[in-house]
Amino acid sequence: MSIELLGSLMALKLARRGRSVARALGSYRSLTSNRQFRYLLLGGAFSFGAPTATLVVLIWSVAVAYPSTVSSPTAFAALALSFLGLAATLPTLGTAFFSGTLADRLDRLWLLRLTNALALAATLGLAFVLMMRPGGSIALPGPPGYYLPLWVLELYPLWALSTASTTVFRPTFNASVPRLVSTAELGRANGLVYASALIVSVGGSLLTTALVGWVGAAMALAVPATLFALTQLFMLPIRGDFRPAPDRPKRRFLQDAQEGYRYLWRRKALLQLTLSALAINFFSAVAFVELGLYVSFWLGADRALYVGAMVAGSSLGAFVGTLLINRFRFESRAGRVLAVLTVFQGVAVLGLAFERTIWLSVPDIFFFGVFPGMATTVLLATVQATVPDEMLGRVFAADEVGSYAMVPPGQYAGGLITIATGVQFTYILAGAGTIAIGLVMAGLRSLRALAFDPHVRGPVSEAPGPPPGATADYPAQSG
Repeated sequence: MSIELLGSLMALKLARRGRSVARALGSYRSLTSNRQFRYLLLGGAFSFGAPTATLVVLIWSVAVAYPSTVSSPTAFAALALSFLGLAATLPTLGTAFFSGTLADRLDRLWLLRLTNALALAATLGLAFVLMMRPGGSIALPGPPGYYLPLWVLELYPLWALSTASTTVFRPTFNASVPRLVSTAELGRANGLVYASALIVSVGGSLLTTALVGWVGAAMALAVPATLFALTQLFMLPIRGDFRPAPDRPKRRFLQDAQEGYRYLWRRKALLQLTLSALAINFFSAVAFVELGLYVSFWLGADRALYVGAMVAGSSLGAFVGTLLINRFRFESRAGRVLAVLTVFQGVAVLGLAFERTIWLSVPDIFFFGVFPGMATTVLLATVQATVPDEMLGRVFAADEVGSYAMVPPGQYAGGLITIATGVQFTYILAGAGTIAIGLVMAGLRSLRALAFDPHVRGPVSEAPGPPPGATADYPAQSG
């Protein structure tokens, strides 16, 4: 082959690649030129990114809450971190039962503003507790001499309020996106929202943990408080119809809530996906509730900044994943893609168990983040494209209930397993368990068949028929 011909072929290939990149950038440009979606995007990004910045401060504060003079500071901190996780997931689970019903019955924009304001108030309360740090302690069952400092105990209800508020915010936000973009744009829209949120999360986590060592934990919470305040500002200029459909059936609140679960039960593939997420989240909770101990005791990294680096690495990986998945045409094979991503996620967690330096663990947790980031975009786009608008809030909420139901036991189990066997075995168990769940998902026929046509609103496989109150020709939402 002549050099001239080879050069021409390379130039043609580069030109095609350039056109492909230009088309991809153009598709995102069409989304960002939509002013209403742009405001929603920015508001969602700041609100979704804020809790991570709060969490790294709380994880580090609790992990180092016990002096070295106590009988077992590692065991004491492990249980205290488990309680911190329970303080988040128990209200998450309880709130998720009715959050979607609120999203489908109320004006979604009004609900977004309200729940974000509550999260902001809770964050300011956490900063106040960390600033005052009241003395005293409460003895609890556990290792000999185990106790909770009073200031740690006071963090739990405020963290519960923050997570409960964001639990209502999430399905409400996800159900609002199809009001502003078309079905064909859902994958890119969700990728853009969560990629932006992860950029905020990475920057917020690193800045917050850096501030912990400089100005203290209380003042570091100014970062997430500012993010929630910015969300409130971006939600103000949004205009559009986010009210429930005027012709929706009039039911009692509990009847509406139950309908979401009945719809999920009829959609076998979505039900299988929810049950799989339940198991995945259990194993993730087993490992990552002890992230503070993993960094401080297993890796021997004794600075809060390293916890922030781990959280930021995971978030950065998820950022890459949310955008990268849109380079693949996942719509026609969404179920199979989710199974493969779960296996890869488990492999990444398993790798953490055999690494003893932050320089290996941060790249590993980056790759761990890539796979859930991809899966989030696939899941959201699939649900938004195949579920009628008047059911979206309840289906997202029902999915959260199923997904988080085993998180509290997982977090408590993580503390007990770490006490009994050490940090390494905890991560081995979590990684191997996640891999096993991915293999089970690959063997479920209905889940493998889960897919949708990006140009048509409605499922392309396993169609259960419209739910009560929906019409057979439910119109696609357009931006």
